[in-house]
Amino acid sequence: MTSTAEARPRLFTGQHLPLVLGVIGLVTLGAFENRAVGTALPTMVREFDALGSFGLANAAPNASYLISLAIAGLWSDRRGPIPTLRAGAISFVVAQLLIGTAAAMPMVIAGRLLSGLAEGLLDVSLMVLVARALPAVLRPRMFSLFAAMWILPSVLGPVLTGVVTEQFGWRWVFLGAIALLVPSWLLLRPAMHQSADVPAPERTAEDTAELEAWRAALPWALAASVALFSMTVAGDHLEAHPFLGGTTVLVALVVLGRAAVRVMPAGTFTARRGFPAVVAVRGLGGAAFTGVGAYLPLLLTLKHDFSPSRAGVTLSITGVCWALGSWLQGREHRFERVAVLRTGLAFMTLGLLVTSLLAWTDVTTWIGLIGWGFAGIGMGLSSSSLSVLTLDLSDQNNAGRNSSAGQMVATMSIATALAVSGTLLAFNADAPHPWVFGTIITAGAAVALLGFLGAGRVRRPDRGAVGLE
Repeated sequence: MTSTAEARPRLFTGQHLPLVLGVIGLVTLGAFENRAVGTALPTMVREFDALGSFGLANAAPNASYLISLAIAGLWSDRRGPIPTLRAGAISFVVAQLLIGTAAAMPMVIAGRLLSGLAEGLLDVSLMVLVARALPAVLRPRMFSLFAAMWILPSVLGPVLTGVVTEQFGWRWVFLGAIALLVPSWLLLRPAMHQSADVPAPERTAEDTAELEAWRAALPWALAASVALFSMTVAGDHLEAHPFLGGTTVLVALVVLGRAAVRVMPAGTFTARRGFPAVVAVRGLGGAAFTGVGAYLPLLLTLKHDFSPSRAGVTLSITGVCWALGSWLQGREHRFERVAVLRTGLAFMTLGLLVTSLLAWTDVTTWIGLIGWGFAGIGMGLSSSSLSVLTLDLSDQNNAGRNSSAGQMVATMSIATALAVSGTLLAFNADAPHPWVFGTIITAGAAVALLGFLGAGRVRRPDRGAVGLE
């Protein structure tokens, strides 16, 4: 008789191993590229004598990522994940070629725009591929691997990029990424063939209506991308042009808010039970954690006399603790998924409150950094749980749209949080007082608390799968 242990499906078996290794390869590659840009970009803008384009190069992928998510969700649900995945890989290659062979800064910015497009296509298509190729019991562990693959890039990525930049030139940071894409793609081919052989599910009238609603929301996703791009650039120049920059930020926020209403599932703003609550909690958690993490290195540098390299320890703490939290949620346990989610948000709330002591008091820095570590564990527990819940509340007809909706809301929430906090900092740019950072971090804890309070609404007892409406 087959034992329970033998019958239980596992990730690292002959059936699932190629998919797991291929996904790990693509996620790791994307993580290294993300961390590498931050290290190489200062050298690139100096070489092209284009320091004024630094903010533009940083903002470009965020803007294209948002519209890419909308396209990827619709495309993956209509045609399956394979065409979207293929387009994402091609876009990634072209982006790296553009940047790696750039003769001027406009080519770099074009490459960065394509990078954001590729990231959105790959993120959504991989989620749909995982939903089709893996049983539900294995998805929590798969998402814990997603987070774990950011550890090495977070710790070693800046160092490796620095070495490659100094020894061979920054171009090889991007050109070398193309060679690393090939083995990951080859490993994914069996799962891609398996997914292609799955017959398309029958669409109900409700599915068709949801598809039409999502298609109608695409122009608003484009408007949100433009608003996000404009808001980021204006924030970078707020000190030099306060009136124009402030007006641009306000207009962009209005457009972003209007677009959010059109692209979010109905009921997101009120955290209606089911998938809308999942989207709302994802947005709140992302804004709370990322909105604080963006300013921690600056706080440590200004108030606690950290060098830039020492202040970068927050990135390492983020990567390691996030992965630890994600690993914990992926272990076998008897806790309900909602309980894991609420635990993660509670960790994040308390961790951010402790982190705020770095601004409000003269507490020893390691106490505040321990708080940030707890917040990172909470983010790992909650973000991976939200990914699991997204697929649990989806079917093959709407997994792509639901996945992209959650990521779009997180992106817009984070952008809004960074714009508001950036404006607050810009008006105190001459001599930022500790209360500025204290306000930003404490506000992040309050937003995380809102997510905790809404986490109990992510399930609907009357329906198993809730899509966009």
